[in-house]
Amino acid sequence: MDGMTVTLAALREALGLSHTAGDEVVLDVEAAVRAVPDVPAADVRAAFTRLQADTLRPHLPGLRALLDGAQRALNHPQPEAALARWLAGVTGGEVTVRASWGDVVAHAGHAPDGAELTEVPLAFERRPVGTLHLRADPGWADLAALIAELLRLARLQAAAAGAARRRVGERQFEALLSGDAAQLPPGEGFTVAALRLDGPPPRSARAREARTAQLDVLCSVGEGFFYRRGLTSLTAVRAQGDSDVSVWLWPAADPAGAAGLHEALLNATAAPFRLGVSRPHADPGAVGAALREAAQALAHAGPRGSATFTQPDPLRPLLDSPERAAHAADWQARLRAGDPDGKLAATLRAYLGHTGSLAVLADEMNLHLNTLRYRLKRIEELLGGQLGDPAFVARVYLAFGEVP
Repeated sequence: MDGMTVTLAALREALGLSHTAGDEVVLDVEAAVRAVPDVPAADVRAAFTRLQADTLRPHLPGLRALLDGAQRALNHPQPEAALARWLAGVTGGEVTVRASWGDVVAHAGHAPDGAELTEVPLAFERRPVGTLHLRADPGWADLAALIAELLRLARLQAAAAGAARRRVGERQFEALLSGDAAQLPPGEGFTVAALRLDGPPPRSARAREARTAQLDVLCSVGEGFFYRRGLTSLTAVRAQGDSDVSVWLWPAADPAGAAGLHEALLNATAAPFRLGVSRPHADPGAVGAALREAAQALAHAGPRGSATFTQPDPLRPLLDSPERAAHAADWQARLRAGDPDGKLAATLRAYLGHTGSLAVLADEMNLHLNTLRYRLKRIEELLGGQLGDPAFVARVYLAFGEVP
């Protein structure tokens, strides 16, 4: 027997069969099934497994100790990072764990010269949840496949923990917005930041789920940053206009909080995002105002950039007024009458938030340019104006624009 293979002679003996000359052939399990066709395949596979286990028996204490280390990594507060470090340490290679949308969620080690790449998909109920990439000396692929199962569990644990954290964070934020100051982290005042991923809103349920998971991962990145600084923060994924945003609230006494949060996010993802930060607030009842400030600052941040709120928006009284709310309700109802599936409203909001050419907007929305032009023309007909008229566009913005 050699490693995870057995000889035909040993297999026939395990099955209680006689053997003949030439039996000393090294087999794998499927070759073994073919070599003794008169015996049920299930019996051959069972005998083959017994022989493999017997070969491994002298090494079982070491194997158990090895896998105990992997199990401890799985039970770590950050299991994906811990498993990546463990596998990189055992193989002497480089390990990268990616989420299903491509972002790196864990990385450890360095690839040696002449490294061989092993890539193992991580899936649950036929749905991808990530991938494991190992660059190491040849011969470690089987261990990578074994540890991939633990990483799959870690990804599912992270998703479950993220969903639970979102629910808690959302409840905490809602309580703060309703005036429950007991939910505030300890410290003198607080600051709020909001992050939005660039790109059009996702259309399908699966795309929305992936976007939410992406935002939740970034929530945990920020949460980890503040934890390392010894600070308690609140975090949640919240609806903001037509899209969701990651939100953090932390004690205002941390002067480097916003810059450090931004740097941690830049290091964690290659995705395009924008980060907005509120002013520090001392009044526990100002959480809603701080959220609006963060959203306003976000609108001024560049790609993968950060902006901090500096002064009140002179349009704020108008945007918060009951007159604007009544105007929005009226115009949205007028458009809805000719837009039962909501495509025109989504197109209009994308148009209002776009600064480039119509061709670029059509490409971002995965539409033909003529389709986009037709929709805009139909919007003008239903609302009774021209999108080239600044006064009309101002009224459209008050009805359909994103109001932070």
